[in-house]
Amino acid sequence: MPRMPAILEDALIDKVLAGERITPEDARALYLLPLVALGELANRRRNRAKRADHGGRGEEIVTYIIDRNINYTNVCNVYCKFCAFYRTEKDDDHYVLTHEQLDQKLDELSAIGGIQILLQGGHHPRLGIDWYLAMLSHIREKYPHINIHGFSPPEFNHFAEVFALPLREVIAKFKDAGLGSIPGGGGEILVDAVRNRIAPLKCDSDQWLKVMEIAHELGLKSSATMMFGHVETLDDRIAHLERLRVQQDATGGFTAFICWTFQPEHTKLRAEPVGSGEYLRMQALSRIYLDNIPNVQSSWVTQGPKIGQIALKYGANDFGSVMMEENVVSSAGTSFRLAKEQIEELIRDAGYEPRRRDNWYELVN
Repeated sequence: MPRMPAILEDALIDKVLAGERITPEDARALYLLPLVALGELANRRRNRAKRADHGGRGEEIVTYIIDRNINYTNVCNVYCKFCAFYRTEKDDDHYVLTHEQLDQKLDELSAIGGIQILLQGGHHPRLGIDWYLAMLSHIREKYPHINIHGFSPPEFNHFAEVFALPLREVIAKFKDAGLGSIPGGGGEILVDAVRNRIAPLKCDSDQWLKVMEIAHELGLKSSATMMFGHVETLDDRIAHLERLRVQQDATGGFTAFICWTFQPEHTKLRAEPVGSGEYLRMQALSRIYLDNIPNVQSSWVTQGPKIGQIALKYGANDFGSVMMEENVVSSAGTSFRLAKEQIEELIRDAGYEPRRRDNWYELVN
């Protein structure tokens, strides 16, 4: 990998250490640094961003949450090439969860101290708005201690089309019924030339960002994501980060950023998967670039516990979720699982204090 001239490298490093905003051109140059050097810069930016948090102890703390992924249906008519989870209604193993099945999952989550669910599903072509509102109301009324971190921008664009309602009205109704926050799923790469190759039936990048804009205006916080390592270029990744940063400047509603690499097994997308080094490089670059998103989450679910731990020195300040259930990424061949005690041990071994949090990154223990 070529290196930039030393004088330019020194000036750019000084810029990063000073906490200044970098440009896309700066990002391309930083990408050329040795991995360890880039990681150190990201770690310095992480510490700078977290220094004042948690009573001035933010640098010393790594947070995590106890939640559960619940996929209310696997029926989807978008047929993303990178997805091994979706089914059609003609498949024998398609499903839609009942309230009783939801209750069983939520009871199990409550029993281990869980406080949140990540509620997402496929783009079911025949479920109406009353079905969704009834599900949300049921969860809110029976499990008021559990935040519903639910759906995603592609799902909301799907809902608006199927329900024949304005997008803002759909999001507002879901919020009124119990939705507490929105995950950043379906972001992939926010460059339409890439999206048209990997998921041509999914919402475009402007539509994804519009959901987040409306949600933030309505008082719903959300996360932001990037799934990379398939058909995109480095410039596409940087363009994705730029769009997120611009959106955050405008609305301030992103609580965290999570990136992960494409998982190829059982999918239709033919791409050479990238390794853990590339994951760490992009997470570090993302921490530096996204100077207005306060939290970066380690993606141990796709990378494994050890790389997830190393990521704490490459810009991450959060270890994600205990995640007692995960169906989408595991369908593509990745099946890492960690209990609360294992997460806390990994955090301590990395030199940090583990603390549980809620969806808004407030400490709960």
